[in-house]
Amino acid sequence: MQAFDTQPGISIPFKDLDYDRVESWLVRILEARSSGQYPLLMASQVYSQVPDENKQRQMLDLAYRQFLLDPNRRWRWLAHATIMAKHRVNDPSLALRYARAINGTPPRRRFPTGPSKSHFCARGHGRSRDRQDSSRGLLASGAITDAHEAHFLTQRLNALQAAEKSSPVSRR
Repeated sequence: MQAFDTQPGISIPFKDLDYDRVESWLVRILEARSSGQYPLLMASQVYSQVPDENKQRQMLDLAYRQFLLDPNRRWRWLAHATIMAKHRVNDPSLALRYARAINGTPPRRRFPTGPSKSHFCARGHGRSRDRQDSSRGLLASGAITDAHEAHFLTQRLNALQAAEKSSPVSRR
């Protein structure tokens, strides 16, 4: 599925994809392998980055609905969706709804110690720092067991840190 947008001689920007179809594919992959996390990583950290608020919300809502089906394995994608809802979609009430879902779910197993609702919704610093903190926390918690997910998050963290270092604001 991920290679569909880059076929020989064809390059389709994510914003031009049919997101109903993308969502259907992601759900089917999850149904085929419920322990898999990669579809939710793609939904919450890749497909939700397009400059189309409806498509962003669709991917964030997918992470929310899938979290409700398996909170112990899928909480981290809703945690990221919470940050996205606050900073990318600029919808604090949606971010709070997602954060409350994470904090209000009775755990069958403890979620790793880490950011709380206040971390996702009331942080005073910028969204890049929130993303960095979230990625660092996920990597340090041991909750990421898939090597591909860990690699993806590490690359994302490195890119965010590099961007922050080169930002004029960070040089003050």
